[in-house]
Amino acid sequence: MPVSVNVVGIGHMIQSTRRVFGSTPPTARRRLLRATERAHVSHPGDQAAAFHRRKIVTAAPFIVPMLLAGGRSMASTVSSYPEKAEDVLVNPKFPEAWPYGPEAFQRYDESPDSQFYGEPRFVTHIDDMAIKALTEFYETSFPKSGTPGTALLDMCSSWISHYPKGYKADRISGAGMNEEELKRNSALTDYVVQDLNENPSLPYEDNTFDVVTNAVSIDYMNKPLEVMKEVHRVLKPGGLAIMSFSNRCFPTKAVAVWTSTGDLDHIWIVGSYFHYAGGFEPPMAKEITKKGLLGTTGDPMYVVCSRKQNVDF
Repeated sequence: MPVSVNVVGIGHMIQSTRRVFGSTPPTARRRLLRATERAHVSHPGDQAAAFHRRKIVTAAPFIVPMLLAGGRSMASTVSSYPEKAEDVLVNPKFPEAWPYGPEAFQRYDESPDSQFYGEPRFVTHIDDMAIKALTEFYETSFPKSGTPGTALLDMCSSWISHYPKGYKADRISGAGMNEEELKRNSALTDYVVQDLNENPSLPYEDNTFDVVTNAVSIDYMNKPLEVMKEVHRVLKPGGLAIMSFSNRCFPTKAVAVWTSTGDLDHIWIVGSYFHYAGGFEPPMAKEITKKGLLGTTGDPMYVVCSRKQNVDF
């Protein structure tokens, strides 16, 4: 069965790939382009499709490290590819320096995000099984409900944060794009409206939060390194950052390095954001996809987590 790559046409995906990996040797580029061209593509059709989250799945299983290393890393045998989400960050082989050029964070639609998110959307962007999986992961990862002094930040927040029902903390802050959505989020004690793609500086004091969450939004960030450095700054020492994502997105607003790659690559990419931001423990990844009756699954869900080191270097 062919995989589905619901982007704004195969041409955009191939162009994105060429922009992101244009500096790699031709052999490595051809591997990705052939895999991309073999994928089945469902064309959204018109401008209205930009307002629906769509699946992004590529045929190539794990290609970013290989391409960044000029086709040498992890390319010798198929068995050298990680097969599970949990294995991707065990030995990620991150390059010494930040490996992404500005083209990696270009988007098909570069119009202001404030315009795209101007109208409230009181919908969920992942299915019920994925929401349940994320909520259960939060329940096992957050400080115990009601613990004095606990503070959480939901970054890129909306009308719902998928936090455990009845979870209590002294402070639950939200930073998001649409005020009407944030007003309706009953989990929040306070919120700010902020476009992190325009201004990645979080409006909070150093060492404020025990946990920072970001649900299904890391794929839209065009300044992820700056944002992750801010996450580190506002976390308390030992504080936990949880980045979660699926293969659903608004494809015209997702960055090129995301729409050009697949699920395991996304884990490696998010892990690299933690790595290059500095001051985090080695990130860990987990697939939390829920399975239902007869082996059916909800939207695939992944989390990449790391804690702020207790001592800053």
